[in-house]
Amino acid sequence: MGAKILNIKNHFTHLGIVSIEKLNKGWSGDEKFILTDDKGKRYLLRLVDIKKKERKIKEYELIERCDSAGVPVQKPLEHGALDDKYYILVEWIDGAEASELLPALTSQQQYDLGVEAGEYLRRIHALPNGQPESQWEEKFNRKIDSKIRMYEQCAYKYDKGHLFIEYIENHRHLLDDREQVPHHGDYHCGNMIIDDELDLHIIDFNRHDVGELWEEFNRIVWCAGRSSRFAAGRVDGYFDGHVPDDFWKLLLLYISTNTLSSLPWGVPFGEKQIEVFMNQAKEILSWYDDMNTVVPSWYRENK
Repeated sequence: MGAKILNIKNHFTHLGIVSIEKLNKGWSGDEKFILTDDKGKRYLLRLVDIKKKERKIKEYELIERCDSAGVPVQKPLEHGALDDKYYILVEWIDGAEASELLPALTSQQQYDLGVEAGEYLRRIHALPNGQPESQWEEKFNRKIDSKIRMYEQCAYKYDKGHLFIEYIENHRHLLDDREQVPHHGDYHCGNMIIDDELDLHIIDFNRHDVGELWEEFNRIVWCAGRSSRFAAGRVDGYFDGHVPDDFWKLLLLYISTNTLSSLPWGVPFGEKQIEVFMNQAKEILSWYDDMNTVVPSWYRENK
């Protein structure tokens, strides 16, 4: 690690870096470091294997485009090769993770920040996008088949897991003829920072992809679990208060699909993570009254 720190410091001599701290937080496979210059300014350095260079360049370009579109992101500074790695360097944002801070805020503050998050997501989805590789129904049906298989082969099962599968099978037709747009890829309150002025910032674009607009809400379960007001605001902000009926039906399809694969994904991380997903599945089914409604209680109760 000492040699790597030295190489990083030497590479960024133009920034006057005086300290480098490894950052172990998060689920991504990126190596992350906090760099501090001689004036106290901080930066975030993300490193990946050089073989992933092209994907990292696309991530950097997406952050640039979001910055230009007025989405409050970590300002992109530079990217390039560093030994056998490829890096992107962005400005550090001081503040607290939204998932940690939201419960301490007033109900109105939570909702207003959710509205901001929804508006920023709409700006991301409005960015120009190239022709997708395949039709959405083909792409996502393959994903559904894979995730159902993962769940069926998993040693653990949800108490009412069949309800997720039944809903998915009865609503695949909703995937037909759907537009695809640039995705943040992991859009939820764990990837948002609230600064001292209560301004919201969007971080961690490393799971970026291209997909159907409303699939980007599949991780809103993490937001609703921390703040139902924030989650409701996200939806209202994205749709400017006019939520289409089809959104709720399609959202439940995406949440059901994601919930099925979460359990087998969590198994390698041990019993604690398995328990997290077991409890989340119960919570989701309570929001949807065991699939007897498509509008979740966290939204109905906040209107």
